[in-house]
Amino acid sequence: MLRHRNEFPVEGVLPAFDGATAWLNTEPLTPADLQGRVVLASFGTYTCINWLRSHPYVRAWGDKYASQGLVLVGVQTPEFEFEGDLGNVGRAVRELNVQYPVAVDNDYAVWRAFDNHYWPALYFADAQGRIRHHHFGEGEYEESEMVLQMLLREAGADIDQGLVKVEPEGVEAAADWASLGSPETYVGYGRAVGFASPGGFVPDERHRYSAPAELRRNQWALGGDWRVGVEPVLLGEPGGAISFRFHARDLHLVMGPPVAGPPVRFTVRLDGERPGPAHGIDVDENGNGTADYQRMYQLIRQPPPIGDRLFEIEFLDAGVEAYVFTFG
Repeated sequence: MLRHRNEFPVEGVLPAFDGATAWLNTEPLTPADLQGRVVLASFGTYTCINWLRSHPYVRAWGDKYASQGLVLVGVQTPEFEFEGDLGNVGRAVRELNVQYPVAVDNDYAVWRAFDNHYWPALYFADAQGRIRHHHFGEGEYEESEMVLQMLLREAGADIDQGLVKVEPEGVEAAADWASLGSPETYVGYGRAVGFASPGGFVPDERHRYSAPAELRRNQWALGGDWRVGVEPVLLGEPGGAISFRFHARDLHLVMGPPVAGPPVRFTVRLDGERPGPAHGIDVDENGNGTADYQRMYQLIRQPPPIGDRLFEIEFLDAGVEAYVFTFG
């Protein structure tokens, strides 16, 4: 149940978005454009699985309440350098059906103005420009929508109490939390854990890696000619592979060719076999797929029962960069 509005004290003043490096779907929004409007600022970055799973709710609120005084502003603050490329961001915005204004925050100026620390993060401002509520991470969608309704009513809008009905699909579907036994895992040496190739990393140099005979849960390995950097690993020759023993319904990998690089073909295997009905939306039943730009690719969505599985991806072309595994 939503708390009484007196329990939503003023948390601060809504900062301006003038630190944005670019805007998509709109001309730059000024404080004058937002005056007298309820504002929902939604921080995310387009490869973040937690933002992707919360996005269908935010998108639905924008659609429902735009005509009743809500201004939804997406803030795209990159985690990885490629997420600052306007070509990548623009393509992701189109593919994810983001039709509301997006402030591209490559310099983290908007992030700092809000003193934000999370993807996703929501900040709710009333028609007087005061932040009245915030939410970090996934979940609590009903309460968040009821806060919006309260603020719109305070501003004089006639809002019914019905909530949006959202049925997320694909990468936007909620995680299977009960069976999720693998954590987000970065593959660059800056934040990597669980790396099991014999000899460990050879940082910032091309090196031929191999996988051990067996991986334990949440261990992963490289095979082939890779250059391991602080963030990405870069494949130098065709035929390189990454293996990961995981426990989850879904497996995703943020990867792709560098900006303006050619597409990279790949093949996925699960316990040494084609994935069949366990394939993700970015591969077919035989495990074949193509990475044509840097984004999050869903490679496995397996039916129950969920157990420890060995995932392997082999790249048929050189040039791919891989950043982080996420699970759901």
